[in-house]
Amino acid sequence: MRLLIAGELHRVAVPTIEAESLRDLVRAREDLRGDLMSARHRVAKLLLRHDVRFEGSERNWTQPHLRWLSTVRFEHPGTQAAFDDYRGAVDALVIRRGELERQIAEQLPLSPFAQTAQRLVCYLGVVPSEHSSGTRRRQGSITKSGSQHARRLLVEAAWHYRQPPRVCEPVRRRQAGADPAIVALSWKTQRRLHRVWTRMEQRGKRRTIIAVAAVRELAGFCWAISTA
Repeated sequence: MRLLIAGELHRVAVPTIEAESLRDLVRAREDLRGDLMSARHRVAKLLLRHDVRFEGSERNWTQPHLRWLSTVRFEHPGTQAAFDDYRGAVDALVIRRGELERQIAEQLPLSPFAQTAQRLVCYLGVVPSEHSSGTRRRQGSITKSGSQHARRLLVEAAWHYRQPPRVCEPVRRRQAGADPAIVALSWKTQRRLHRVWTRMEQRGKRRTIIAVAAVRELAGFCWAISTA
């Protein structure tokens, strides 16, 4: 009762059956992401053990890299069988991921998260730790409190703001029919976070530090969009 009078208690929303069902799908997709990463690591480690290297300029697991993998052959049948099995596991997980993402996209418009998701596609625990005493204030690495899943997604998104702001065709399609105010805010987000990257790189900051700085601002924009 004392906490209620002091205003220290916050309303908790009990998820509906439909909302929890969609959460199960998202959890399954997140678990699969970890499995896919492990499967890809197994392929990479086998290639490294046999000093087989991809000489292309593209990143691993892009289409050029996948085409190259299909041409890799080993002299010994045991090694070839292991490599084929690892590749097969990766291919199967990619197919499963696509199916889960299709089901999430299908159920999302009818879920309680539909409006918030629609706003977010137009474009938490990310705060620094602090060790202060008296007039001295020192901040360290982020505390990593809150949702690990949300923090990872924000960090991955923040790295994309290294590139100059632009609206690519997939984003243009997502923005079709969206609230103009939300579209304007998403463009403001692109420009502001790109400036964060540019200015901090000019000051010689490490990219990992810049990414966290961008994430903190991105989290604020996401909050603004989802609560508008």
